[in-house]
Amino acid sequence: MTVTAYLGIGTNLGNREENLRIAVNLIQEQAGKIISCSAPYASPAWGFESENTFLNIAVSVGTELSPFELLDKTRQIEKEMGRTRKSVNGIYTDRIIDIDILFYGDETIDTEQLVVPHPGIGNRDFFRIPLSEIYPRFETNPAYRKRRTK
Repeated sequence: MTVTAYLGIGTNLGNREENLRIAVNLIQEQAGKIISCSAPYASPAWGFESENTFLNIAVSVGTELSPFELLDKTRQIEKEMGRTRKSVNGIYTDRIIDIDILFYGDETIDTEQLVVPHPGIGNRDFFRIPLSEIYPRFETNPAYRKRRTK
């Protein structure tokens, strides 16, 4: 069964536009069909100091992968593109690519490994603005509404 997942993709190292293009192509090849893609959104680093501005997009993808398979696939794509480590204990650093699962259909997932909808959607413009372009009614998603009332 195909599920529509929404991903946030960001980069602040190297050729940012090319990094986003490569990530989208790899997602299309390895995770599912890209349905839509937002325009790029530039933003300062969030959660740490950096001289490098981020470029962010949101994509929707029709996938047959489970949420945890999709998480594994996005991590594999990050490694393939040269990302050496994920943020640990809230310590963020510059990165060539970062792929976050924002929504997975209307599912709510709350595990140590994966939290969906992503808890930062509502207060991080680099998620909210690109996502609103391709999913303007994301706030009506039952999982999002459920998470906000917690």
